[in-house]
Amino acid sequence: MAAPDPLFNETLLLLGGAVLAAPIFRKLGLGTVLGYLAAGVVIGPILRLISDPEEVLHVSELGVVFLLFIIGLELKPSRLWQMRGDIFVLGTAQVVFSGLLLSGLAYLANIASWQGSVIAGFGLALSSTAFALQILADNGETNALYGRRAFSILLFQDLAIVPLLALVTILGSGPEASTSTILVDVGRAVVAIVAMIVAGRYLLTPMFQIIARTGAREVMLAAALLVVLGSAVAMQLVGLSMAMGAFLAGIMLAESSYRHELEADIEPFRGLLLAMFFMAVGLSLDLEAILSNLLLILAGVPLFMLAKGLVIFVLCRLWGSNKEDSLSIAALLPQGGEFGFVLFTTAVSAGLLSAQTSSLLIASVTLSMALTPLGAALVRRYLPDGRKPEEIEEDFEGAGADVLMVGFSRFGQIAAQILLAGGRDVTVIDDSPDRIRQASSFGFRIYFGDGARKEVLLAAGIERAKIVAVCTHRRDITDRIVDMIRTEFPEVKLFVRSYDRIHTISLRAREVAYEIRETLESGLVFGQKTLEALGKTEAEASEIVDDIRQRDEQRLQIQAAEGLSAGLHMLHTRPVRPEPLTKPKRTPAPQEAESAGQA
Repeated sequence: MAAPDPLFNETLLLLGGAVLAAPIFRKLGLGTVLGYLAAGVVIGPILRLISDPEEVLHVSELGVVFLLFIIGLELKPSRLWQMRGDIFVLGTAQVVFSGLLLSGLAYLANIASWQGSVIAGFGLALSSTAFALQILADNGETNALYGRRAFSILLFQDLAIVPLLALVTILGSGPEASTSTILVDVGRAVVAIVAMIVAGRYLLTPMFQIIARTGAREVMLAAALLVVLGSAVAMQLVGLSMAMGAFLAGIMLAESSYRHELEADIEPFRGLLLAMFFMAVGLSLDLEAILSNLLLILAGVPLFMLAKGLVIFVLCRLWGSNKEDSLSIAALLPQGGEFGFVLFTTAVSAGLLSAQTSSLLIASVTLSMALTPLGAALVRRYLPDGRKPEEIEEDFEGAGADVLMVGFSRFGQIAAQILLAGGRDVTVIDDSPDRIRQASSFGFRIYFGDGARKEVLLAAGIERAKIVAVCTHRRDITDRIVDMIRTEFPEVKLFVRSYDRIHTISLRAREVAYEIRETLESGLVFGQKTLEALGKTEAEASEIVDDIRQRDEQRLQIQAAEGLSAGLHMLHTRPVRPEPLTKPKRTPAPQEAESAGQA
């Protein structure tokens, strides 16, 4: 028998470590991030079961890329513009003041020359986007005011990697090459960002419209991965981070009708690869470097985290955050980040840092990442009891509305008109590209997605919806959606369009909050108007219709208890005049014989 592939064995180890560690640490209240880190430390530095942690880290960095893409999907350009103060003022102040303070501490500690100390200080000023956002997600505070402000700082740090890499070139090669280098790097970055915006605005949505018409879900998934990875690689080629490229692609698709479907497709990859990233950080922890420089690290890591956290706290207070939010942001962002790895490695190539100093700094950054979840948990524990983070009103068009409507056929369109006229917002998802295009021409905003998928419903805001209206026009699809929602979201109030009488009884057995047969009311109104045309007064015709409606409801209750053949005495029947000239050639099936009373 052939020996197992080492790559296969390492994958099994990582998956097994994630499955074991995450639930245990979550149960202990320490969060999944610390669990993944601990699993990585055990598998790598302690047991040495994986030989090349750097390779795992490179692959798993895609988790950060997917994370930024999904965040971009949830941020409309108008919302991003509203955050410009936090991004460019607070973010700039954090990087500059933290970088200068940490550079001074590095120089006083005699880690490197003043040039190397500057790179070390500004490298440590960058925080880990993956760690911070995962902690926010675990605590359900991504949309809290302090969570948005923390994200703004992280976003500017991603942008700051370009001038910092240029700074490495300047300090390493001397001032004579500085001007041309900066202009070239900034020019390439600006051109790439403009090209990304233009492509996203005029190419991506038409591309997804064409792909959606094929009906092949795997092609849509492949297209989503192509957009994320393609934009990430394009930004990397011009010196920006891959995560920034994915974020821009997400921003460009934030107003697309395909946003929820894309988010649902990417989410599993994001979750798995991000878990791998945290484990890879644990795998790459250099225990020997830590032990050989134990005193320096034990003094240095808490010192730089405390200094950085203090700067962030003061800046947030000056920018208008309350004490609790400022403390939460300071506890969330004191660690070094994954971009520090890139900066330190580049500084070694430029001769600004020695290989030993770079290893020491990378070990310190990794250790600071491991300490961040603990620090954030301690701050949360000692904040005043009952503190509720201030929430920002979400501006995601459609998502999070009171009513989530699945299916936008004629029935759904009429129901939506009533809701909109009543001043209620409605999130609508449909899996027909043609229907989406037609609805858009009339001013409706609906999203492309399969309502039978849990991920799509989550992305569309089912957890915030007060009512889910299932208005699909096929019984099998309706049943599948209802069953899935009943299983996954049992507290959701379901209003469902019923296909016929049998379907109504079936839906009532599923305990939906409300159902109505698609033809019931239209048939009653039609009959009433016909009676009025034959001479009945409006009051007389209305009284007859009310009697029929009451009889229909009573008969439904009898049929639900005794079977479909029960309750026939509730029907108004009389022989057809004239009688048929010929007898039927076959005996109708019981269901067909009953069909006249099943409408």
